[in-house]
Amino acid sequence: MLNHLEIRRQLFHLCLGITLTSLYYFNLIDALMLFVMVCLGGFLCLLCKQIRIPVLEWFLRNFEREDQRRIFPGRGTLFFFIGVLLAVKLFEKDIALAAIMILALGDSVSHVVGRYLGRIKLFSQTKMLEGTLAGVVAGFTGAVLFVPIIPAFLGSLAAMTLEAIQIELNGKMIDDNLFIPLIAGTAIYLVLLYL
Repeated sequence: MLNHLEIRRQLFHLCLGITLTSLYYFNLIDALMLFVMVCLGGFLCLLCKQIRIPVLEWFLRNFEREDQRRIFPGRGTLFFFIGVLLAVKLFEKDIALAAIMILALGDSVSHVVGRYLGRIKLFSQTKMLEGTLAGVVAGFTGAVLFVPIIPAFLGSLAAMTLEAIQIELNGKMIDDNLFIPLIAGTAIYLVLLYL
């Protein structure tokens, strides 16, 4: 059975990624603006834990998992912005754009396909081979708009493979919105460097 919250979450994730990619591509946002958004977003996340802000409360109610709303409201979106900011600061524009598209398309598609169509388990109980493969294809499709075919594919493959493994630090899961653009961008950079 389809979970409507998860579908909404992934559509929001996808639309946010495409919007940020478009804004960055057309020079309507830059690293400084993203940094300000991260700072403001972090403040609003803390504030939402204490009080209800009508518009933000609507977004949290419609796009946030209940357990996350209690612990750290807006965490996924905040980490999404941090991941995009790091990609913009660390990589050339075309690589950053490709990495953001891998985050937006690859992560969203892998989650939905893995959850609802997946049958073959990978490294954990929640990650499915079908989702990872669909994520690689979707991420590649977005990345190839900005970088050549081989780096786009290998960047998407590296990011989606590590997303399936679920990286931990001190016993806590690292949010994939943070590391997917970093892994994708690094893989693309290295392939372009040595091609």
